[in-house]
Amino acid sequence: MAEVYAARRDRLRERATAGGSAAALVSRSANVRYLTGAAPPGAVLLLGRDSGGSGDVLLCGQPPGGQVTEGRTDEELRVQVLAAPAGDPAVAAAEVALAQGADSLAVEEHHLTMARHRAIGSVAPALLLSDLNKAVEQLRLVKDEDEIACLRIAAEIADQALGELLESILVGRTERHLALELERRLVDHGADGPAFPTCVGTGPNSGRGGQRPSDRRVEEGDFLSVCLGATYRGYRCEIGRTFVIGTAPADWQIELYDLVFAAQRAGRESLLPGAACREVDRAARHVLDAAGYGDGLAQLTGHGVGLEIDEDPQLAPAAMGKLDACVPVTVEPGVHLPGRGGVRIDDTLVVRPEADGGPELLTITTKELLAL
Repeated sequence: MAEVYAARRDRLRERATAGGSAAALVSRSANVRYLTGAAPPGAVLLLGRDSGGSGDVLLCGQPPGGQVTEGRTDEELRVQVLAAPAGDPAVAAAEVALAQGADSLAVEEHHLTMARHRAIGSVAPALLLSDLNKAVEQLRLVKDEDEIACLRIAAEIADQALGELLESILVGRTERHLALELERRLVDHGADGPAFPTCVGTGPNSGRGGQRPSDRRVEEGDFLSVCLGATYRGYRCEIGRTFVIGTAPADWQIELYDLVFAAQRAGRESLLPGAACREVDRAARHVLDAAGYGDGLAQLTGHGVGLEIDEDPQLAPAAMGKLDACVPVTVEPGVHLPGRGGVRIDDTLVVRPEADGGPELLTITTKELLAL
């Protein structure tokens, strides 16, 4: 993997150089991990101007702890631990850049605070600071097959955890209990941890996006909506399903479920290289809007996933850009009826060309409306 990280850093170096910067400072944690293999707390990456990468340094406030959540640092990368643990690695990186002879430094202004920006300017006034923009995020957009393999394993873990929960007795248990059990099962099956706080909604709480589990207990006839994700080697997936508890679904539940399922299918089938992001959103949104649910729909119907659970591209009405092959995204339409509940169906997929079979579905738990 050392060659992979070195190649990523070289691609970023080319962008920084083309923008007129001799060196670059990467401070956003996910970006640091993408370029080095690890992201110890507070660590930053200084990208030197040498094409061989001899000036690249990972600066940390304390030695990397080797925790699975941090990742594993590229062994060929120089790691510098600050003499004063309370020091700022970003400020120290600017001093190193000066010592290397750099006269300019590109920083991630969308992540760096104003206080840190001023501190860098005060210790290294000779450095011309510029904006790296979201160059690393743009590199992260298209995943290589090793990254997709990690996402595939994360999806398998999430499927396993959800499948086991569905085989247990659910009536009488609280939303909070179910969420905690799902997260425990994720770790039991090999996840680094949950990709995000697990959402569980029952009865009138079901179908809400970002539903925080409460102490409400599962009752017969409830909709139960679950949204969870696993992290594996830093890569995060997402799956959401809705079920009916203890009895055959009511007519209104079947009708609402079929509608959301149709919207989700329309979105999934639109995931092809070259498709406009807004058109994918429109395909899913149109189905629900035509049925009279447009006013209550979420701002987006999907998003990219990877080292973060919410990455570009965004599948939203005003989204710009088109999809590329090997971009993993979620498709997650939903409808919530106040006081009654609702439905969410959420999958993680990888954009693939039609010649390769079209979108690759990573989360494979059944989308049939089951009565549990």
